[in-house]
Amino acid sequence: MLNRAMPYTSGPAWLAENVLRDRHVIAVSGTHGKTTTASMTAWLLEHAGLEPGFLIGGVPANFDVTARLGSGDYFVIEADEYDTAFFDKRAKFLHYGPRTLIINNLEFDHADIYKNLDAILWQFHQMLRILPAAGQVIVNGADHAIRQLLEMGCWTPVLQFSSEQSAAADLQVRCHDSRLGFRSSEGDSVDCELVLPGLHNAENAAAAILAAKQVGVSLARSAAGMNKFRGVKRRLELRARVNGVGVFDDFAHHPTAIKRTLDAVRETSSGRVIAVVEPRSNSMKLGVHREALADSLLPADYCWVLQPEDLPWDLAEQLADSDAVVVCNDIDSIVSQVCVEAQSGDDIVVMSNGGFGGIHEKLSEALAERG
Repeated sequence: MLNRAMPYTSGPAWLAENVLRDRHVIAVSGTHGKTTTASMTAWLLEHAGLEPGFLIGGVPANFDVTARLGSGDYFVIEADEYDTAFFDKRAKFLHYGPRTLIINNLEFDHADIYKNLDAILWQFHQMLRILPAAGQVIVNGADHAIRQLLEMGCWTPVLQFSSEQSAAADLQVRCHDSRLGFRSSEGDSVDCELVLPGLHNAENAAAAILAAKQVGVSLARSAAGMNKFRGVKRRLELRARVNGVGVFDDFAHHPTAIKRTLDAVRETSSGRVIAVVEPRSNSMKLGVHREALADSLLPADYCWVLQPEDLPWDLAEQLADSDAVVVCNDIDSIVSQVCVEAQSGDDIVVMSNGGFGGIHEKLSEALAERG
């Protein structure tokens, strides 16, 4: 293509030119929770009759597709900070031109692209520089790195959500099991049920509700919509319940996401929590997060971790002090050992950003055969 001087462009640039140009773009960014928050936001707008378009890096159960053009004025997009293309090393989201920008949280990730958190903050800073003054930034007010980002400069109005009741915020959220309560700075208060457990999902919901509020959806209407939100595939998705044992699938691969997911399951499980983890992300393979991995697994009663062949560091050595963690070199060993340990009432949480060799089906079949 290059040798023949053929014209070319990137996916994000094409999308901006051909789909996003005349839409009110709501971009959902941050290290964790982008897919869930974008799915929630798209659904709240749909429930309110706004017929949004969306492009999401997962499958929202309410739509059962990852993308659609939509016929309304709004387009919800999962705004990844990964680089655009081999010829454009800017973050993808710099192409999208949002009027509403959600930033859920910021941590170091994508170590194959960025040297450190400061390099990621610089990309987000470029995003803030091109937001319109008539736009809206919605942030997690309790996130230290986001505060650092805003101090670098922000020329667009900022709204904050927070689960810390002592913090001043435009939308406060409280979480008890699956029951959520929201209170705006204007004094409005609503409650709803959420199919996804955990404080992190309550914060995702708060971000989505604030975004919907900015385009005219009332808190009451959003709460009614959230009651009907059905979750996202691969985000604490229950794949099977066999002889009383739950088998869940989750995309978590960053230590923070792993811990928050296991904390959420711990809150709702009636039995023990068994984690099954594949450290597959580029950052994990580079060893960037290996010091934090052991602590992220603490909420689980037992944990099995796969040592991938291409992982250049020794998981067993890194997790040697974790008595409840077993490192295995193959999936079949994990399946057989987990099935020996699991008992009725337990929940098995499989965490990987890949297919993990079909381990979910293998676990379900082995549990069924065991009886």
